[in-house]
Amino acid sequence: MKLLKIISTNVLLLAGMATYAQTTQSSGSFNEAGFGVKAGLNYSTVTKGDFDEGPDARTSFYVGAIAEIPLIDDSFSIQPEVIYSRQGFERDYSFLGNNYTAEYQLDYINVPILAKLYIVKGFSIEAGPQFGFKINEKIDLDNNDGNAGEELDEVNDFDMSLAAGLTFQFDGGLFINGRYNHSFNEVIKDTDAKNSVFQVGLGFKF
Repeated sequence: MKLLKIISTNVLLLAGMATYAQTTQSSGSFNEAGFGVKAGLNYSTVTKGDFDEGPDARTSFYVGAIAEIPLIDDSFSIQPEVIYSRQGFERDYSFLGNNYTAEYQLDYINVPILAKLYIVKGFSIEAGPQFGFKINEKIDLDNNDGNAGEELDEVNDFDMSLAAGLTFQFDGGLFINGRYNHSFNEVIKDTDAKNSVFQVGLGFKF
């Protein structure tokens, strides 16, 4: 319930910002003010840090809401977002002669605030800070006999990162987005490892 309340509050805030921007924007611009939704795939891991070897990637998903607030017609906007993002990594290990895989599940509410520059109509590049708030941390072993996974407390609650990517928007509101996020701060305590996440997905702007 708490998670749902946080997401709902932030989505309503984004919608309000987009509505206000629509009332103040000049008509005919192709960086139109609006509110949208997006979803796609995460390919995430953490950097090597103090580990002997770099962990393998975890593949999962993200889903969220965006708002576009134009500042300069046809060229520049600010794009805040609220994203539920399932991240983490995998590590192989051996025990009593058997090989296993451990999946570290790190789920965040990410709030990127992006500067969005339009190169041509429909095509833009974006970059800016992203503020991540950890909401779940578990380890799932492939030999856990169907258990839900063991809860951990080895990851810092807050993640500050840089987000950068590309977007192509079609007429009608559908868009394709690719992005890379990289942490500034240590993610796993006492390891110097940082989040490293590639994202690709689809969205729709109303």
